[in-house]
Amino acid sequence: MSDPVDEWAMQVAEAELGRPLPRRWAHTQGVAGRAAAASRILGQDAGLLVAAAALHDVGYAPRLAVTGFHPLDGARFLRDEHGADERLVRLVANHSFALLEAEERGLSNELAAEFPLLEEPLLVDALVYCDMTTTPDGGRTTAEERVAEILGRYGDDSVVGRFIRRAAPEIFATVGRVKVLLATQPRWG
Repeated sequence: MSDPVDEWAMQVAEAELGRPLPRRWAHTQGVAGRAAAASRILGQDAGLLVAAAALHDVGYAPRLAVTGFHPLDGARFLRDEHGADERLVRLVANHSFALLEAEERGLSNELAAEFPLLEEPLLVDALVYCDMTTTPDGGRTTAEERVAEILGRYGDDSVVGRFIRRAAPEIFATVGRVKVLLATQPRWG
């Protein structure tokens, strides 16, 4: 079940990531697919989850990487170039505990001031679940395997390594909460 916002989000993500970053584009497609499958727990916000999943890593696009912190760069792009919905922009800016990484980068005040965390825990949790259970190539994985993969790719003492070690307990708890909700919701389609 696709709606115009989902389609627009996928088009924007593919335009920005498809050619320059094919592996990131594969991850994005996988996360969006997970979001479509998980959207049944969100009711009217299902389309917003899929759109956020499609756009969560758009800030990695080389032409958008101004600060080098993809959640902030992506959110600014969506706000400034597309006038995107504020909730969507805030989800992208804060996806997967981005504020913790922003602290590691000295950007937490900037991120929090420009894009406050969305006070919609289920929507925020669902996006974390989709991102942290998808491999860099778009396949399914566990949150534990995903965190280990990120640590292996970036190293324990890198900015990303420090961030992911700090965020891991919250990531695991969030994924667990969403898995419970998905298990209790009827499947459709």
